[in-house]
This record gives sequence, C-alpha cells and structure tokens, in this order.
Amino acid sequence: MISTLRTRLTLFYVGAFSVVLILFSTGVSFLVERILRERMDSNLRLTLQTATSSLARHRFTLLSSADSGKQDGHSSLADALEDPRFVGQVTSLVDVNGSVLVTRPTNPRVPVRLPPRPVRPSYSPQFYELPESGTEADDSCRGIYALAPLTFHGSTPTIFVLTSTESLSDQLDTLQNVLGIAILIALLITGGGGWILAGKSLAPVAVMAVASERITADSLHERLPISSNDELGRLASRFNELLSRISLSFSKQRQFMAEASHELRTPLSIVRTAAQVALQKPQRAESEYRDALTVIEQQGGRLSHIVDDMFVLARADMNQIVLDVRDLYLDEVIADAVRAANVLAQQKGIALRSQLSEEAPCQGDERLLRQMVSNLLDNAVKFTPKGGTVDVSLRRKETAYEVEVADTGCGIPEDLRPRLFERFFRADTGRGAGAVDGAGLGLAIARSIAQLHRGQITLQHSGPNGSTFCILLPFA
Repeated sequence: MISTLRTRLTLFYVGAFSVVLILFSTGVSFLVERILRERMDSNLRLTLQTATSSLARHRFTLLSSADSGKQDGHSSLADALEDPRFVGQVTSLVDVNGSVLVTRPTNPRVPVRLPPRPVRPSYSPQFYELPESGTEADDSCRGIYALAPLTFHGSTPTIFVLTSTESLSDQLDTLQNVLGIAILIALLITGGGGWILAGKSLAPVAVMAVASERITADSLHERLPISSNDELGRLASRFNELLSRISLSFSKQRQFMAEASHELRTPLSIVRTAAQVALQKPQRAESEYRDALTVIEQQGGRLSHIVDDMFVLARADMNQIVLDVRDLYLDEVIADAVRAANVLAQQKGIALRSQLSEEAPCQGDERLLRQMVSNLLDNAVKFTPKGGTVDVSLRRKETAYEVEVADTGCGIPEDLRPRLFERFFRADTGRGAGAVDGAGLGLAIARSIAQLHRGQITLQHSGPNGSTFCILLPFA
C-alpha cells in the first residue's frame, strides 16, 4: 500500500494525464485515419470518373475497332484508357469472365487484385478492400469499380481502380509510434513535475508536522509556522487558534485546581487542627469534645458544599447536565427561594422583599432554576450589611422574564467586575463586608444554569448604594 501522500498525488497526476493523453491520441489517430481514407477514396473516385469519361469519348471508335476485329480492339482500349491521375494507382478494364483486358500503367507497381466472385458491378461506384494475401508482401489494396460506358465483344466490361494501402498503414503506424513516444515523454515530464509540485505543496505540512511534535501540555505557547495564505496557511492559522483555546482551557483548569486546592485546604486544616487539639490530652471534658466535633461538622458541611458545587460545574463543562424541562410558574420558584433565604436574612437583620407578578408560566428545570435564584439571594444577603435590604422583582418582557436581585451593599469595584463570574473569585474586600463564608462558586453556577436555559445573568449596575444583578430567562 502506498503510504505517502506525495506518491499518491504524483500517481494521480500521472494517471489522470495518461487517460487524457490516451483519449486524445485515440481521437487523433481515428481522425487522421478517417481523413486519409476519405482522401484515398476521393482520389480513387476521381480516377474512376476520368477513366469512365475517357472511355465514353472513345466509345464509337472502340465499337468500330471491335467490329473490325483489329487486334480484338485491345490496342484501341489501351489508347482510350488513360493513365491514372495519381501515383500508385492502377486502372484496369476487366471483362465479365474476370479476364483483364487492359491495364494502366502497363507496368504497375501494385498487383491487380480483384474482389472475390461473384461481383455484381453497376454503373454506381462500389468500393472494396483486400488485406495482404500472404503470397506477396505489401499487396493489400483498396479499390473501386463500376461498369464501363461501352459494350465490348457483346458484353459490358468493368473498370477497376485500385491503390495500395501499405502507405496508409505505414503512415498510421508512424503516427501511432510518434504518439506513443510523445505520451511516454509527457508522462515522464508529468510524473517528475507532479513529484516536485507535490513536494513543494506538501512541504508546509511536513514543517507543521515537525512543529506539532514539539507541542506538549507544557509547551502550548508554541505555534505552527504560517508560510502562505493558501489552504495550508489557513489550516495552520486555525490550528494555532485551536492551540490558543486549548492553552486557555489548560490555564483555566490549572487555575481551577489551584483555587480548589486552596479552598479545600482551609476546612481540612481546621478539621485536622480540631482533631489534633482534642487528642492532645488523654482525657477531656465532654463539652470540649463537643466543641471539636461541632467544628469538624461545620467544616465537613463546608467541604461537602464546595465539592457539590465543583461537581455541578464539572458536569456543566462536559455538557452532562440533563434538564428536566417541565411547565412551571417562575413566580412560585422565586417565592420558594425567597422563603429559604429569608432565614439567613433575618439572622443578619436584613429585610428581604419581593415584588412578583401574579403568574409567570414558563418551561425549565425547576430544581436548577431555584438553585440559580437561591445563589443570587445568598450572595446578596452575604454581602449586605446589617440593617440593609435585598429586593427581588420579576417583570415580563416581550420574549423573556426579567428577574432583578438588588442589595444595599457598598458595591463592587470596577476593576473587579470582569472577574465577577469566575470560579473561586470573591470580592470580599470590594464589598466591604469582611471575609464571608463561601468558595466563590455561586455566581459561576448561576450563570451556567442560566446558559443551560438559553438565558443570561449580568451585573446591571453597581455603586456605593448597592449592586443589582439581572436575569433574563426565555419563556421556553
């Protein structure tokens, strides 16, 4: 099996060009043979017409000569029958018995060969062709015959005009040899040119192959060389764009792992420290053990929450979240989320208010939509100081519902807003509320859920008086 693309392309060039040349040569050979045969037949027909006209002019002289018996009129026939007009032709006058009465020229170079009997001549010219007899070399011929316009010794003789076809065969053989040599030379030139052209055309591919072998997970910054603006250049450009996307994905993955490790390290360290402190003494009071177990239980819950959020984001990245789409009322989903978040709001002394429309029918996954709204509410309550308010509103637009969650915090610094929906990002200092519990995954999960429902979440505005997040969710 041919393994190199260069060889396959070269063989394709040679094969395609050989087919074209063979078809062209066959057509040329057929056309030339047809022209030569038509010219030969035209010359034979012209000579037959000349001989017929000459005999017609001497018809009365020939009749008187035949009646007088003067050498049986043969000398008069020889005088009346003119030599052929074209070299290599023979003109003969044959009686009904097949005997040759007279031949012109008298010493022909072509043997007189008549078609096999029976011959039914008429005044209309008829062609015939005879191959080599095998007894003599080069005696193939083509001829034409017709009845002569006279009566000789009581019968009408037949005029035969013939010529050798050896010259025609030699010309066609020469043409075929020339075409064969030309085809061979053309195929050699095509093969060499195709090999060189394929090599030059595929040279960038070889360079890209060598360059791609050097690219690994640790060297994603390298790029393929772009040497032209053709298809291969565009391929290299698209591959470089793919490498850029892969490099960005790797960077995000490494960042995600680093931040996840950092987030998991803190509760694990607290759990380990609490256990070590509790085990330092052989005996401790029950209250001390309870305090240690309480710390371990709280940090375990935090770890469980972080792992669950990471699992949701991982499934969203791999498109493995299957939506349980049903008919529902969005106002009821938001009301459930508000009731759940109101517990935390009351503990912090925050007023949680909602303004919902009477009915908001839509389609979606009720569990995920409730989680999306809850994440925004939890985020607003966490970063709103005591005595503040959190307002939730639902309005109906032309093709989507608009859900707004507004708080009265200190806002988000402008330089931190582009990173607001990044994973593990927390703008604690920017919100002015100090360190808060959480891994910074709530907004990222909320955005993924909105995108799964063909919606979007944006930070509508943020300032010293608070921030407002807006959710646009299509009806279906």
